[in-house]
Amino acid sequence: MRSVSGSEPSGGIVAYFPPLGQLARLSFPSPAQQRRAEPPPMAEEGKGGYSEHDDRVGSAGGGGGFAGRRRKGRGPFRGKMYSEGNHRSWSRGVAGPSPSGQLEESDGDVLMSDAHDSLRTRYAPYGSRLNRRGDDWHSRGRGGATNIHVTVKRDLTPQDRSDSASRSSSSRRRWYKVTIPYGKKYDKSWLLSSLQNLSSVPFTPVEFHYDQSRAYFYIEDMATANALKQLSRKITDRDNYKVVLIVNHSSPPQSVQKELKPEEIEQLKLTMSKRYDGSQQALDLKSLRTDPDLVAQNIDVVLNRRNCMQAVLQIIEENIPELLSLNLTSNKLYQLDDLAELAQKATNLKILNLTRNELKSECELDKVKGLKLEELWLDGNPLCNNFRDQSSYVSSIRLRFPKLLRLDGHELPPPIVFDVETPTTLPPCKGSYFGSDDLKVLVLRFLQQYYSVYDSGDRQGLLDAYHDGACCSLSIPFLSQNPSSILSEYFKGSRNVKRLKDPTLRFKLLKHTRLNVVAFLNELPKTQHDVNSFVVDVCAQTNTLLCFAVHGVFKEVDGKSRDMVRGFTRMFIAVPAGITGLCIVNDQLFVRKANTEEIRKAFVMPAPTPSSSPVPTLSAEQQEMLQAFAMQSGMNVEWSQKCLQDNDWDYSQAAQVFTQLKTEGKIPDVAFLK
Repeated sequence: MRSVSGSEPSGGIVAYFPPLGQLARLSFPSPAQQRRAEPPPMAEEGKGGYSEHDDRVGSAGGGGGFAGRRRKGRGPFRGKMYSEGNHRSWSRGVAGPSPSGQLEESDGDVLMSDAHDSLRTRYAPYGSRLNRRGDDWHSRGRGGATNIHVTVKRDLTPQDRSDSASRSSSSRRRWYKVTIPYGKKYDKSWLLSSLQNLSSVPFTPVEFHYDQSRAYFYIEDMATANALKQLSRKITDRDNYKVVLIVNHSSPPQSVQKELKPEEIEQLKLTMSKRYDGSQQALDLKSLRTDPDLVAQNIDVVLNRRNCMQAVLQIIEENIPELLSLNLTSNKLYQLDDLAELAQKATNLKILNLTRNELKSECELDKVKGLKLEELWLDGNPLCNNFRDQSSYVSSIRLRFPKLLRLDGHELPPPIVFDVETPTTLPPCKGSYFGSDDLKVLVLRFLQQYYSVYDSGDRQGLLDAYHDGACCSLSIPFLSQNPSSILSEYFKGSRNVKRLKDPTLRFKLLKHTRLNVVAFLNELPKTQHDVNSFVVDVCAQTNTLLCFAVHGVFKEVDGKSRDMVRGFTRMFIAVPAGITGLCIVNDQLFVRKANTEEIRKAFVMPAPTPSSSPVPTLSAEQQEMLQAFAMQSGMNVEWSQKCLQDNDWDYSQAAQVFTQLKTEGKIPDVAFLK
């Protein structure tokens, strides 16, 4: 009961009349019953002032004289029902979960805020109003307790009990929204797998998405909600910060909302056809929800719901795939997840109007950056206020849509783009580069001698090729650091600085002095190099130093990787030695897996065994033929002999094959080294 002026009522009484459906269970007490129903004196603070059978809820306004202190949303039936199981939270006037903040109540039932419509107990809609300390407003000299009471019978019929139990059971299955503050910095797969591994209840997240700095997803079970709530601050990220989870009640996510009925889709299709301009190939869906045709049919099409947007995109794909312009103005779009498929549904779309929506971050545009837009409208969205000036605004949007010519109706400078419509193949690799013929002869002679010893099986002969203070290192690709990979033989000695962070180990894997270098090379698998695959690049040359790289392939001739073809790159830094020799001061070897093309071409033309003179078993006629062929072809003796032997010592046929191979560039430079 409340007085308009705020003073004690002196005249008429304002009574509460319940709905007609409840009149059968309401009765007005007699004066004697009123006296018995008056509340007992309030107990001391913290001891509770209601008897165990008193189930009253707070009044709307308390007694007279306190009309101005009415709290927002605190009507007579807006608060939680008082019960023994939640006595403390009610006695403090709190309409919400118990002070512990747990989602599940002590008796395992649903939250009591869900059962405010169940008339299982007596109501005293004009009973005493409690302050935060549990005191009675009326017991503080404010006019005493009211003497108007409405009681409700406790005994429910079996049908009422059945209905109440059904409502309680159905309320146990509800949706919850999980919020991860600063979740934007976490990878989706890492975050969800961490939660699923620790959660005591298996769960499947629904509609995981980012919004500004936060991450969100939905779950549909109270037990899962309680389990996830317990995981807050139980996961630590790589920066040693604890991941916070906030779990709240939520309406069902859009992806599980009711699909449009076939007759509703037909009406939507008819409405869209009226809004389509065939001459411009433009579809105007501005404020679609308020379209008179849809409103008249009581069809609620909200484009920020997944089911509605998917229906629209399906109609576009089936009926107007040639769409060039789409207007989505004033549809309260706050995210563009459901619009991500637009690039596949309307491949020719050039103009998109998103004016006056609720997009808060330009990151939402990443979801539709597959569109090749030439014109975009974003005016009226909160994201437009995130930029310090127009230039940064244009740059951010154009980063996502490089071909954009107009933004919010303003012409933009022509874009600078490299538009490659069809895939192209890389140009063929260039051949060797030596810089001069003298260097060519010097380097090829050195490589021929070096690899003839390296592949001989005994690499001790390489001691003369290295300087006393030489340094050598080996590395393999970073992705091949797994010892079980096909490059496992080289893993132990690999000095990949991307993988190794320990400076001591980095230094240890460098081999110093020629004795240690050759000893290390002897530990590597035995090999056979394809000299025909060598490509040499001379990088630097001075009077006292020569730097060159060798690229090619080799195969292993023993061990578990026998006949396995590898690719390699070797960088040599050498200094002059003797009159026409080189001495290595730095050797860096990089071993990798050969690609398909390298494997296909490897060892097609085997190299001859080096020798300083013709094989003694040759007849006098063959030796004469060999000398003549070497003189006319320009090749050295070894390669001339190989060519003749491959053609059964048929001079004319050998000459013909040589001419053809030389024309095709298939004879290596080493064949002409004498």
